[in-house]
Amino acid sequence: MKIEISKVIFSTPIVLLTLFLFALFNIFCNPIKAKDSLRDSSINSKSSFNNLFLDSIYLENFILQEDSFQKYHSEYFDFYSQRNFEFAWFDADGLTEQAHNFYNLQNDLISNLDDSTLYNPELKQLYDRLSDKIDTNKILRDSLIRKAELSITGQFFRYATKVYQGSELNITQLGWYIPRKKMNITKILDSLVDGNEYPNKIQEPLNRQYRLLEKELSKYQQLNKLFKWDSITVDKVFKIGEKNRIIRIIKNRLFLLGDYQEKDTSTLFNDSMLIAVKKFQFRFGLPETGIVGFSTLKQLNLSPKTLIIKILINMERARWLPLDTLGFDRIVINIPEYKLYVYDSGKYSFSMPVIVGTEAHNTVIFSGNIRYIVFSPYWNVPLSITKKEVMPAMMRNRNYLNQHNMEVVKYDGLIPEIRQKPGQKNALGKVKFLFPNKFNIYLHDTPNKDAFLNSKRSFSHGCIRIGNPAGLAKFLLRRQPLYTADSIGTLMNQSNEVWVNAKPLVQVIIKYFTAWVDAEGIMNFRDDIYGHDKKMAEKLFDVSQN
Repeated sequence: MKIEISKVIFSTPIVLLTLFLFALFNIFCNPIKAKDSLRDSSINSKSSFNNLFLDSIYLENFILQEDSFQKYHSEYFDFYSQRNFEFAWFDADGLTEQAHNFYNLQNDLISNLDDSTLYNPELKQLYDRLSDKIDTNKILRDSLIRKAELSITGQFFRYATKVYQGSELNITQLGWYIPRKKMNITKILDSLVDGNEYPNKIQEPLNRQYRLLEKELSKYQQLNKLFKWDSITVDKVFKIGEKNRIIRIIKNRLFLLGDYQEKDTSTLFNDSMLIAVKKFQFRFGLPETGIVGFSTLKQLNLSPKTLIIKILINMERARWLPLDTLGFDRIVINIPEYKLYVYDSGKYSFSMPVIVGTEAHNTVIFSGNIRYIVFSPYWNVPLSITKKEVMPAMMRNRNYLNQHNMEVVKYDGLIPEIRQKPGQKNALGKVKFLFPNKFNIYLHDTPNKDAFLNSKRSFSHGCIRIGNPAGLAKFLLRRQPLYTADSIGTLMNQSNEVWVNAKPLVQVIIKYFTAWVDAEGIMNFRDDIYGHDKKMAEKLFDVSQN
């Protein structure tokens, strides 16, 4: 009887298992030789360092073993597959210039921001070992290169996510509803490793305000390092012409902060000191009286460390913001500054004071588009105000509604729906600006113009009262010839409200910055009126604000 040997061999389970295990051994134990099936050998190498290529199995295993890099699984594969799984940070001479640049850049960030969250001790060890270029053991060195290659890539993903988009915070829990900017960190990395200009000329996805604050940060870090910042305690105010030994201490502090232009050790409150005090008061949002009283001393006593934390918090916010909108109309409101800015085709046009919500009725941080301008508006009194304020007033005074130019629209049971008619007493003034949103917040005029004289202006129910409503209406309608200054004035004094479409739509950004560099390059600070800084400090630094 004739037996076919091939049938016996390939029908034996043990032999099949042996062949299977042998195949697995070749795949897992020889990752350098086993080229990944995703790699296309027909694609030309991008560099001269082409004796080592990554493969998907090695890459997958590396990611699984590195907890801090696992969230970047898709970014890893996107990046390496588009470069045919070739090394990015090494060439024929070893580590590339881009690798050294990035390594130093992220070290500077850790040092300058006093931020240890990006510190990677294992990467430092790999970098130090590979930088010496000693080939004592080629197999060991090749293994280190593979690990360093993927570690540097993962470190860049961590760096880019934190610096360009912000820390892993739930920003809506911090009262911030402006969407974080979107970015493609794989694309940014690709432009880095294949270019020669990083980090000097590459367009980093950062709002300009971030870099301005970064420069100011170093100044306050130097103050914190070099000078002791004792509180100045005094029970009197100082005015120009007075002499006192405390004046010398105040002058020195103003000099250190950059408000006093010269070193002055005299005890006389002179003209130079008056200029310095007013400059300081402007930077901190105080009335520019030139008098050193309690509120000015309170701000002078803020330590550099406290101001550093404030700057860092606002640098974090700057990371969340979209890139500067160039060439577009927009309206920007900074809540702690109590100010609205108008930008015409991307360029600053004019500004005005605003009144924002109280601490109990926060104005929400979000963005939208102005769609309607309502002239001579009705004010539909909110139900809460009707119950708490209007109804009790009606019980006390039968003529309350007539006296306040109000009327009942209808009743819901015993609760009246009330609105205030257009006119001089209308709580919304003569015009309102609507950008539909779930927070029911809008911009509007106010009959109480004197309120804008206050330096602290947080006493609305959440909506934003603006100081120059006619000017804003003219800006929004300037491309519609029908609406002139005269016709807008007429529309603001009607007996019935008039709705006008805003064309084109103009973006409104309501933001919350307590530290920023203004258009003149001046460092500004403001009070944390809603406590948002305090919450962020606790999450970012595990500290409480002073």
